[in-house]
Amino acid sequence: MKIAIVCDSFKGSLPPLDVAEEIKAGFSRVFPEADYLCLPMADGGEGTVEALVQGTDGELVRCSVTGPLGAPVPAFWGISGNGQTAIIEMAAAAGLPLLKPEEYDPLRTTTYGVGELVRAALDRGCTHIILGLGGSATNDGGAGFAQALGARFLDQNGQELPPGGAALARLADVDLSGMDRRLASVTLEGACDVTSPLTGPQGASYVFGPQKGATPADVTCLDEALAHYARILLKHCGKDVAAVPGAGAAGGLGAGLLAFTDAQLRPGVEIVSDQLRLDTYFRDVDLVITGEGRMDEQSAHGKAPMGVAQVARAHGRPVIAIVGSTGEGVDRMHRVGIGAFFDTVPRPEALADVLAQARENIRRTSENVAAALRMGIEMGRCLPPRP
Repeated sequence: MKIAIVCDSFKGSLPPLDVAEEIKAGFSRVFPEADYLCLPMADGGEGTVEALVQGTDGELVRCSVTGPLGAPVPAFWGISGNGQTAIIEMAAAAGLPLLKPEEYDPLRTTTYGVGELVRAALDRGCTHIILGLGGSATNDGGAGFAQALGARFLDQNGQELPPGGAALARLADVDLSGMDRRLASVTLEGACDVTSPLTGPQGASYVFGPQKGATPADVTCLDEALAHYARILLKHCGKDVAAVPGAGAAGGLGAGLLAFTDAQLRPGVEIVSDQLRLDTYFRDVDLVITGEGRMDEQSAHGKAPMGVAQVARAHGRPVIAIVGSTGEGVDRMHRVGIGAFFDTVPRPEALADVLAQARENIRRTSENVAAALRMGIEMGRCLPPRP
């Protein structure tokens, strides 16, 4: 029997490959003769760089870039094993975790550091860039990203705008003459798991602004600024990005990618699956096991286990999920191809205790799941075939 174990991280406790190895350890006690394949997985958000660096035997690059409020911050990005693909998480340069809650301010935060990461990838000669759009502290429509790559955003007096989403309300002209010409020869993909447009009730400001510190008045201001920004982009760049699904991802960075580069926006799980060649691996496995820290109704909307299940289902392979915990709406995962799911926390406990026992819990649960599977196989041999 050949078993593929493809897991996302258990956030706060274990990285993807560690989770997979613990599941393997549990299953091996029951199926020591099985052939196991362990792979990391991610959905384009946090953990994508780690997953693709590990999954392709790549390299993690550490650097310093401009943070969301302008001060330098330590950041990172990855290069795939073939040296051609750069993997970037925008949150590494412009994410909420880089700020204290009292510092949240989408009126002023910038994606400038994200552009610096892209520039670093260009300097290394990468010809393919995967940019994860998630966890942002920004609402600047990707203007800062473009500025770091040579764009200029000017007010009616020809002065450069300051950073942040609020300043876009004063945008009068866009000068792209200084944009890094290397972008034209690079394949750039924006990995996102949201379909929000740039503006409106379902757009970047209204849906995600409050979690970044925006007051109701701020949300209105930011949405109007992005709407004005979109009109200027249409006028000066010839690209209508306001209503494109995914344009509102990462505070409108999705729109910036579409306006200033030839990027395509794709679900992160699809991009990661392609890079890890899951389709190839799943052709000759008997069972696929996946997992993540928490599985609930959101897992059916572009999260890692859903992506794994979709590829497995295309090859008719059964899928089991072993997860940290389950939540409301988890039954929806059956519809996307998860045959059964099991949570690993045996009793209510403090979060610190749960995290400390994560390895033991995963291994024990995996062994029990494997034991039940073994019993089912043996019973199947004894029972007469159905009429």
